[in-house]
Amino acid sequence: MRKLSILKKIMILVLILALPGFLYYLLTVKGKNRYHALSVFGPKTVAKTFHKAGGKDVPDTIYHSLPDFNLLNQNGQKVTAAALDDKISVVNFFYTNCPNLCSQMNQGIDSLANEYHPSKLVQFVSITVDPQRDTQSVLKAYSGKFKNASSKWMFLTGDTSVIYPLARTGFLVNAVKAGDDYIYSDKIILIDSHKRIRGYYAITVSDEFDRLDNEIKVLLSEELMKNSTPEY
Repeated sequence: MRKLSILKKIMILVLILALPGFLYYLLTVKGKNRYHALSVFGPKTVAKTFHKAGGKDVPDTIYHSLPDFNLLNQNGQKVTAAALDDKISVVNFFYTNCPNLCSQMNQGIDSLANEYHPSKLVQFVSITVDPQRDTQSVLKAYSGKFKNASSKWMFLTGDTSVIYPLARTGFLVNAVKAGDDYIYSDKIILIDSHKRIRGYYAITVSDEFDRLDNEIKVLLSEELMKNSTPEY
C-alpha cells in the first residue's frame, strides 16, 4: 500500500508539472490558433542519414549543440558539458557586482527554481562574465542570497578564455569585457536534454518570463512522451 501511495504522489507531481506544457504542445499540433513548436536555434547542417516521413526518405538535420567546457561551481566542483546531458537547463550570464539587471535575472531564476524544485529534470546554471573577481568562494557567498541555490542551481566560474568563447560560439550570445564594464546578454537561455538551444527570454519583461515558464513545461512534456518511465 505504501508503494501505491508513493506512486500516486509521483503521478500527481508529474501531472502538475507537465500538464500545462502538454496542453501547450497540443495547441501547437492540433489547435486552430496554433503556437509555433519550440525552435532549435543556431546553425544547422543536413546529415547523410535519413528517416522516414510520410513514406518518404527525409534527410536528418544536425542541429547546433553546446560544445564541451570545463568550469568550476560554487562548491568547488568541476563542471563540464556532461552536466547538461539529459537535463533541461535554464542558463544566464551575470556577475556579482552587476548593479541591477543581474539581481533581477537571478531573482526570476530563483522563483523558477522554487517552482521546479521537485523536478529532477530541470536545473539552473548562472555563469559569471567576471571570473577574476567572481571566484569560487565569492560565488558561494553570492549563491547564499537565494533560497534555492543548491546542486540544482550551479553558479559557474573559470577562465575568460573558456567563458567568453562558450558564450559566443556555444550559447550564441555576447560576453566580453570592455574597459571596466562588461558587455553580455540579458537573455535567459533554455537548453534541452540534447544541449540544444530552444529559446531566448528577456527576463525583465513579464510576458517573456511567462513564456519561459510555459516552454520549460513544453520540454518537460516532450521528455514525458519520450521516456516511458522518466524521473521527475
